[in-house]
Amino acid sequence: MQTKELIRRVEEMALPLCEQAGVTLWDVEFEKEGGQYMLTITIDRDGGVDIDHCEQISRAIDPMLDAKDFDSLPPYTLCVSSAGLERRLKKSEHFAKYIGETVEVKFYRAINGAKIVEGKLMGYDNGNVTVEVGGQTVVYEAADVASVRLTVQF
Repeated sequence: MQTKELIRRVEEMALPLCEQAGVTLWDVEFEKEGGQYMLTITIDRDGGVDIDHCEQISRAIDPMLDAKDFDSLPPYTLCVSSAGLERRLKKSEHFAKYIGETVEVKFYRAINGAKIVEGKLMGYDNGNVTVEVGGQTVVYEAADVASVRLTVQF
């Protein structure tokens, strides 16, 4: 099973489980980390996610992943976690929810001498990220953006 298909199927299984638990499904990833595969289901909830929410989703989805359909997967570790305060924004709905918030944008290569900028998220369009940095509005092309995360201001 290809990674995109796996993620799609896990999202389909996790979505109703998340709704029942009173949380939202933030993201699903299947990645190799340090020689081991990780299937990570990230959840969110207004007011925060606690360990009980993560455990509830993990216990509910784990037996579903034992189905014959998933036998072809390499050995992996299932991880259910909170999106966290400094969450990664990946989907258009993530960006839409946090317009006006402070974000950190990391680039694949330095742009104007910087590999990371911090500023106010002003927009998102088809992978292009618009950020207000130092009083100027800058659009960063999707091909240049490695990741975007919320930053916590204390």
